[in-house]
This record gives sequence, structure tokens and C-alpha cells, in this order.
Amino acid sequence: MNSSENPLTPNRPTPDPSFQDQLTSAQQRSAGITGPSLDVASQDQISLKRLRRVILVALAMSLFGMFAASKQVQAAWQEIGQMLSLQGKPEPASPAVLSEHEIEDLDRLPAQRQAELLLERAINHYDGATDQVAARVDRWYGKIKITTQFNSLFATAINSNDLRVRATGLEIDLAAYNVPKVPQSVDLYKPQTAPGSPDRVTAMWVLGLLGNRGVEPDRVREILLRNIHDPEQNIRYWAVESLALLGTDEIIQPLLGIFHDDPSPAIRERAACSLAQSGMLSQEQRRKAIPQLLDFADDAALDAQTHSWVFQALRDITGQNLSNDAASWRNWYSSQGH
Repeated sequence: MNSSENPLTPNRPTPDPSFQDQLTSAQQRSAGITGPSLDVASQDQISLKRLRRVILVALAMSLFGMFAASKQVQAAWQEIGQMLSLQGKPEPASPAVLSEHEIEDLDRLPAQRQAELLLERAINHYDGATDQVAARVDRWYGKIKITTQFNSLFATAINSNDLRVRATGLEIDLAAYNVPKVPQSVDLYKPQTAPGSPDRVTAMWVLGLLGNRGVEPDRVREILLRNIHDPEQNIRYWAVESLALLGTDEIIQPLLGIFHDDPSPAIRERAACSLAQSGMLSQEQRRKAIPQLLDFADDAALDAQTHSWVFQALRDITGQNLSNDAASWRNWYSSQGH
């Protein structure tokens, strides 16, 4: 067939007709050809079959290679995707240890930078960071201030899920206020919490810091409790926040009472948060509030919003994801051996 008749037909070699004429029977036998003499058409068919086999084998090998390569590429991309994904377990960037170089450089830094750097390292759970703060914080009094940078770091520290990081933030905050950890400081700030004083909020906060760091916590608690029924909502708000800093068993019942009875939803919400997550209570201490929270869940005197906070507090304290149903929570609590 002339290729010009069908331009899509590829040109291929044409067998030489004289080759068959020159081939004798002996030559055919010596060439391994037996039986009837092969004509050109038969040879052509055999050649085509062999060519097809070769092509099929080559194609199969090529496809297998492509498949294997594709699997390798897919695996590589999956690994890269997993490394870059926001999902999964934390992936360390480097060992969380204060380097010798950083420790050597600390003494050459101003106090403000020392405090901020070590608080940042403590937030990121660097080994040795909180020890360095404990060793240096007394030297920072009168030398560090509450700057925008420090405020940002402190807010992160006080919301950490690690109480030791929270305590580190409180230690440095007290140094930034330049208030010594001595009973005389309680004497100084107590009068400033009284009605009519111009800076009651700061005074309550500083007292909460002092009480948390072991300076007359019982006395501080009594001073703060005098402010939880103040007619000013802002005063009650900061009384709750400061009370939560103490982290003692004795603040649990007052916080529960505020959560149940305060007329302001904002104050009730802060009391619930102080019981469930914020402040300085430990996980074990927070669980002591569960029985009364279960009573609140059944309390018809509470409005819908407060009921929702009760169940949220129960979820935060226990880590259980139960519905807003008092019976379900009681059943769960009973199943825990209570």
C-alpha cells in the first residue's frame, strides 16, 4: 500500500523478494529452518508476532517502571505534606534546652531583655529556663518594667497549660511591679483595696501575686473576699481574677458561690473560668468543684447561659465530652467510683 494513500500509515521496511530465491534447502536447515519452505508472507507474520511480543514486553516494563516511580513520588510528596501539615503530633525544631551560649550571654543583657528572653524560653518549655528565672528574678526588682513586649509574653505565660510556666510569669510580674515578697508589702497594699482608693484594681492584683508566691496567702484571701460583693462590677471582676491567683483549696467555695450568685453574667463567667481553667488551681484541685457543679446542673434557679457554663466547666475540668445533660454527667461521675 502506498503511504500516500493513507498518510496516517507509518512507513516500515519492505522484505527483499530475492532473499527467498537465494535460500536453498540446505541453507534453510543450517539456519535452523525445518519443514516446508517459508514464503515471504510467513516470515513477515513471524517477524510481526515477535515484534509485537517485544513491544508488549517493553511496554509492560515501562509501565511497571512508571508505576514504581509514581509510588515513590507519591510517597515522597506524602512525607513532605505530612512534615508541613498543621495536623499531627508536635514536631521538634531543636532540643528545648537553653544553650551554653545563651546562658553565657545573659549576664551581658539588660535586665529587661533577660526577663523577656527567659520568660519566652519558659513558655516554650526550655530546660533550665525557669531555674534561671528563679536565680535571677531578685536582681530584676527596680530594673524591669511592664512593657508591651512583656505584657504579650505574660499573657501567653498565664494562659499556659503548665502551672510552672504560669508561676514563672507571676514571679516576673511581681518584680516588674517592684513589690518585695515580704509581709510589709501586704500591709502597704491592703488599704489601697478599700472603697474610694484610686487604684483598687492594681492593689488587688498585686496582693494576688504576693499570696501566690507564699506571702501571707490566708490574709490576702480575706482582703480580696471583702471586695467580691462590691457594687462596682469592675472591682468584683478583678477581685475574682486576683483570688484565682492564690491557687489554694480555700478559694474553691468562694468562686463557686460567685459563679452561682453574682448578678453579672461577666463575673459569673470569670468565676467559672477560674474554677475550670484560668488562675493557679491545679487539675486535682479543680476536680474538687465537680460535686457542686453537678448540683448547679440541676439547679432550676440558674438561667440557660449559666447552665451552659456549668457544663463547659465540667468538660474543661474532666476532659469528658458529654452533652449538656445533668443525668449523663451524674452517671459518668458515679462510674468513676464517687
